[in-house]
Amino acid sequence: MNENIKYFAGAVAVVGLSIGAVIYISKHPSAPPPDEPVTPVAAPAPPAAPEEPAVKYPVAEPEVQAQLPPLNESDQPMWSALTELIGKESVQQFVIPKELVRHIVVSIDNMPEEKVAERLRPIIPTPGRFAVAGAEDAPMLDPSNYVRYKPLVQLIGSTDTKSLVEAYTRYYPLFQEAYESLGHPPQYFNDRMIEVIDHLLATPEVAGPVALAQPNVLYQFADPKLESMSAGQKVLIRMGAENAKVVKDKLRELRGELVAQPPGK
Repeated sequence: MNENIKYFAGAVAVVGLSIGAVIYISKHPSAPPPDEPVTPVAAPAPPAAPEEPAVKYPVAEPEVQAQLPPLNESDQPMWSALTELIGKESVQQFVIPKELVRHIVVSIDNMPEEKVAERLRPIIPTPGRFAVAGAEDAPMLDPSNYVRYKPLVQLIGSTDTKSLVEAYTRYYPLFQEAYESLGHPPQYFNDRMIEVIDHLLATPEVAGPVALAQPNVLYQFADPKLESMSAGQKVLIRMGAENAKVVKDKLRELRGELVAQPPGK
């Protein structure tokens, strides 16, 4: 039972007993007093509410307070906001127009994990097939894979960071609501956002060819250290050092806008 409900039920019980005692005395004015005075029993103090964790990186209040739609009705407004930010053509090319806020939040939250749920991602899968180079017994990541990521990476690099942060700030209550609906304890989504950005910025730069292995049907990184990395870090490695640099530079800019002190990387 929720602690607040417990306290409320206890308070109702105390008040109910008190009212019952008053009604009893009022109806029985001639009742004899008790032989000994009754020491009133103090009601137990309500349990302390769990402390909410301190917010590390609060989101600034938007300059213009917008009236936000309910979370379940936010797809069209978010679609419009993205269209204004990156253009209609780019939105149609890259964005899945369904459960946008929820899928953005889930994908960001899952980036440091081993896997990201494919069906919950807000971005259309990168076109083209995964390419492998090298000999059959020594496969390598084909550099032609990097070209597949170019259009999305170019869009990321060219997006105005301040405008992106303004849109994020304006719709932040919806992101927070979606984050809380995941079942987390009371936490601040922007804190998670900064944590994930720092995690992605810590992705090592891999120089030269990237060796692969094929223990089963799917390829994986031959280097156990690379293979043990998170889903988000693996994407940065798979897209190649040049593309990863563009994304990391944008992440640094984004972090710098969201917090007072950007990381020294």
